[in-house]
Amino acid sequence: MTDPLHTELLEIAQEAARRAGALLRDGRPADLAVAATKSSPIDVVTEMDIAAEKLITTLIADRRPDDGFLGEEGASGDGTSGVRWVIDPLDGTVNYLYGLPTWAVSIAAEQDGETVAGVVEIPMRGESYHAVRGGGAWATGAWEGTRALACRPAPPLDQALVSTGFNYVTEVRTRQAEVAARLVPLLRDIRRGGSAAVDLCDVAVGRLDGYYERGLHPWDLAAGDLIAREAGALTGGRPGERPSHALTIAATPGVFEPLQRLLEDFEAWR
Repeated sequence: MTDPLHTELLEIAQEAARRAGALLRDGRPADLAVAATKSSPIDVVTEMDIAAEKLITTLIADRRPDDGFLGEEGASGDGTSGVRWVIDPLDGTVNYLYGLPTWAVSIAAEQDGETVAGVVEIPMRGESYHAVRGGGAWATGAWEGTRALACRPAPPLDQALVSTGFNYVTEVRTRQAEVAARLVPLLRDIRRGGSAAVDLCDVAVGRLDGYYERGLHPWDLAAGDLIAREAGALTGGRPGERPSHALTIAATPGVFEPLQRLLEDFEAWR
């Protein structure tokens, strides 16, 4: 039976994500991508990002004033309730800037340090993903009704479709590209979506066999990690570790361990 508190947290997260997604979708200037190389569009995206986070934190604080926050755009505070909200108001900023549809609002609720509820809203796909710890993962979208999510049956590694992401720092991105180049011959193919939250949900819904990335922050992965796990995927980081800034992996069972092993072999961790 789902904890009533976790259900309450999920419902608040769903409302906040839906409203923030609508704000970002409807408030984006139609000509934003035209001037994507200039500074002014970046300022617009930053303003939208901050506005979305403020909408989310204000809504949550009105409902649960004693909770804490950790947000990409600066929301921070421990609170006194034992609940902390981990928020990425706009995951996939560059996609948003260029008018690509792969961006999302990600909101997770932690209780005593463990993620217990998570929502990823993907407005341009018309999809919303959610999970409560121990309650499975679910989504609404172009299909009828609410769909229970299950990751794909594990293929052989050479038939696995895997997604990744690249860092904004040139040196780090170059190293990541070298690792991806070594992986490509061993997989079906590699995709690069541009939003960690969306990639994690795509593992959950069965569109990907796996996903990995270095350099993620807690707000990038908190909600999507829970959704992927509740859909039956395995998630982690380096061997024996949880997903972290060092490495995040989510994959269908059978793909997770060989992918993790290859990444460990290919990475220069020292």
